[in-house]
Amino acid sequence: MIHCYKVPEFKRDMAISILIADSGATKTAWRLLENGQKSTFYTKGISPYYMSQDELIQLMSDEFPKKILSKRIDEVHYYGTGCKTNVKANVVHRAIKSLFPDASIHVTHDLMGAAIATCGNEKGIACILGTGSNSCYFNGSKLVANSPGLGYVLGDEASGAYFGKVLLQHFLYKKLDEMLELSFIKTFKTNKDEILHHVYKEPFPNRYLAGFAKFLSMYRGHYIIENIIEDGLHAFMGTHLLSYPQSGRVPIHFVGSIAFHFKDKIDELCKVYGFHLGKVIQNPIDGLTHFHLKKIARKKK
Repeated sequence: MIHCYKVPEFKRDMAISILIADSGATKTAWRLLENGQKSTFYTKGISPYYMSQDELIQLMSDEFPKKILSKRIDEVHYYGTGCKTNVKANVVHRAIKSLFPDASIHVTHDLMGAAIATCGNEKGIACILGTGSNSCYFNGSKLVANSPGLGYVLGDEASGAYFGKVLLQHFLYKKLDEMLELSFIKTFKTNKDEILHHVYKEPFPNRYLAGFAKFLSMYRGHYIIENIIEDGLHAFMGTHLLSYPQSGRVPIHFVGSIAFHFKDKIDELCKVYGFHLGKVIQNPIDGLTHFHLKKIARKKK
């Protein structure tokens, strides 16, 4: 389904059409800027680490609205997970180019998208807490430092996959109380064998793990759940944010579903660490839209 909104900054007489994408491991938000309007649609997450070029083309061909595929697109600005290296970014670039051969295509990683959406042209630290987690120091024009994102197996502290993994450990190790255990079984209707099969045998285990994180939102206030959330955020802040010398001097911004739903705890812990909490937004696509509209306006002058 495409949702259309008026964009007053985008002049009707401008013929250029721009497609912007913000892609995580679970979901990709796409926004088309055209003829004074913006149209938003969603596809599954796009990850060049787990998907081939042909698989990416198939996903987009299947999930893009047909009227989008039939349009002439002038520019595509893609910000996505797994696109930090040129090799992986080129996989996505070629896949998009096959669908929009006349477009000028720009592919970069999701951290740059998070930084642009939250920091704009100012200095700051941008953090992603979604299916995965990551962070960077942004100097107002480029990423200067990045505390390594090690993925869901070795890192991704405070991400959906991380919290899902910890919750599953509590369930399988019988560390949940009776009420939480019964509710977990009723909510997910799963067992040990099925969990292990999905984690070790099925594709996209990070998405699978992140699917359990919603249980934490359902039982906010329960001491076991609050401890899981707080421990995960401590791990992220202590491991990553304290590694930036600038962390006490610039705003720290957060994007992603986990950040959005647990922003009260993030605010609380930022005070403990002496951080200045900046923006906390669920989806960077609005900030990216604003950034590209400003670029269009500058070009017109």
